[in-house]
Formats: sequence, C-alpha cells, structure tokens
Amino acid sequence: MKAILLRHFKTKDPAIWTIVSLTDQYALTKSPYASAFETLAHSIASQQISGAVARKMIERLKGMHAGRFPTPTELAAATPEALRPAGFSYAKIAALQDLAAHFLDGRLPDDSVLAAMSDDEIIQRCVAVRGIGPWTAQMLLMFHFGRQDVLPVDDFGVRNGFRLAFRLKGMPKPRALLAYGERWAPYRSAAAWYLWRAVELHRDGKLPKHAGRAPRIELEKARAPNAAKNKKAKRVATPKKVRKPKAARSQ
Repeated sequence: MKAILLRHFKTKDPAIWTIVSLTDQYALTKSPYASAFETLAHSIASQQISGAVARKMIERLKGMHAGRFPTPTELAAATPEALRPAGFSYAKIAALQDLAAHFLDGRLPDDSVLAAMSDDEIIQRCVAVRGIGPWTAQMLLMFHFGRQDVLPVDDFGVRNGFRLAFRLKGMPKPRALLAYGERWAPYRSAAAWYLWRAVELHRDGKLPKHAGRAPRIELEKARAPNAAKNKKAKRVATPKKVRKPKAARSQ
C-alpha cells in the first residue's frame, strides 16, 4: 500500500509524499468494537471526558449485562435511573438511548447494510443521532469500516499537521482544507493519517522544511487579544505618579 501512496502523492502533492517517505506503513487501526452500534456508543460515552473515565463507565455498563455490551433493545429499555450508577450524565443517557432507537427502527441498520452505503449516506444517518457529529461519523468510516477516501477537516490534528507540513502562519479553514484536499482523492484517509504523522515528526524535530511555495489557502484569523484585559493589566502595571514634596519655606 505504501508504494501505491508514494506514487500517488509524488504527483498530487510532494509535501505529503515527503511525509509518506519518512513514516511507517500506512494502516488504519481497526476498531476494537464488534459493531457500528458499539463503536458509536463508545464515542458518545467518551465525549468531553478522559478516556480512562469513559472506560470505567463502559465497564460498569457491561457489568450490568454479565460483562458484555448491551444490545440496542436492552439499552433502549433501561431507565435513566438504572444507567446513572454507571456514571453517565443524563445528556449522555439520552444520546445513548437515541442511538439505540435509531438501530432498533432501522434508521441506522446493522453493519452489513451500512457497509454497502456511501460515505455521505452513512454520515447523514449518524449525525441524525443526538450527540453525534460529522467528526464521529468520519472516524467510524475510517476506523470501523476502513474507508479510504475520508478527510476529517474539522479534526485539529489534521489541520495542525497541514499547517506544520506547509509552514503556514495559521490554521487552515476547514472548508478551504476540504477544497485543497480534493487533489488527494481517492486516498484522502491516507492523507489525513499522514498529516497526523506530520505532527509527530515535528514534535521529534524530523519534519523537513517545505521546499516549495506555501499553498494559497484561506487561514483562520488570529484571535485578537482582549483589549479590556490588556487595558486593565496596563493600569495595574503602571505605578501612580509620585508627587514631589513642596520645597520647605525658608524661616
């Protein structure tokens, strides 16, 4: 696969080609979960909390079902009060039960049917679930279904890798990156994977300087400093003017 990607990116994007040549064999890590339902449920559980906390919550949930992950029917039938001891917030419980409802009524079918759908159709079905956005759906496509032409332009690591690879002064706007990345098709998942590697190469001091001109791509504007805070800090930092004592009157 790496030989194919080297040939592809050598003509499509030399900067990505350089990263490919410096890194390991491209491979999307296979999702450890048995189904799309379980994969998405884990994604909901892990939102806005650490991975360690999310894993504990999932283990408690499994403990309620003889050590296995519950089925959509079991999850939909559970009351919020029954799920709260696992550590889920009411918002997460609502999202998990909405996910279960989507699988139960067929809005999200089983894996064999999902696998035959296009990327866009899977994304549309996933984002209809409470608590699931495009990024989560794209991760499902890449790491559960192994789709090769997905570009998660809202992913911070992908955008930061692009910034570092091309020595840009700012982060590319997601829409601009999406348009630029069309040249990487049909291997946009690989391009994303190598942009993640670009961040690692930069961290280790091994990312080479971009030889050509920086691409003309719209960047996000740098956030303006808070004028009020700066004014306040200036007032605090500037000592008051000390008046000189009047000259004593001669006696």
